[in-house]
Amino acid sequence: MRLGKDLLDKPIYSITDGRFVGKVKDLYLDSNLERIIGLYLGSEGIFSRKDLLVNRDRITLFGIDAVLAADSDVVLDITQAPDIDSWVRRQDLAGRDVNTSGGTRVGVISDIIVNDEGAVLGFKLGRTFVEGPITRKQAVAREVVVDTGGAKGVMTIDLAQAEQHNLSME
Repeated sequence: MRLGKDLLDKPIYSITDGRFVGKVKDLYLDSNLERIIGLYLGSEGIFSRKDLLVNRDRITLFGIDAVLAADSDVVLDITQAPDIDSWVRRQDLAGRDVNTSGGTRVGVISDIIVNDEGAVLGFKLGRTFVEGPITRKQAVAREVVVDTGGAKGVMTIDLAQAEQHNLSME
């Protein structure tokens, strides 16, 4: 398990010919915040800027030092990505409030926690506003999320489940 920020600035190489494909600038998640769905590579071009990405299904390995892609022809213009409007960028989650169903402010998301396959296991909290296990863990598991909050809303969690879950970044 690792933080999403640990994948940033990692080079992407093709496993077929070892060619450098690009560097990870950010991550795209599905609308349910359950998995990485794409890797954002940034923009290129002077007059007609293009945002570039690699779909997650074209990635074979999230390594410690690099990301490996299926081949060197994996980069897409972001306009070619299906359902891009429903995807959520990792950077857009930073600073998002996490509340209980009753409206108690629990904390603020600072990052995502992912496994080696790109599944979102939980959310790292940068600040917490409650006492107890959540403050010690500084994280909440994905499975305790009741409502993701949509594109830019407040995330809602089940506090009782969150306090009993063993997800921790210690």
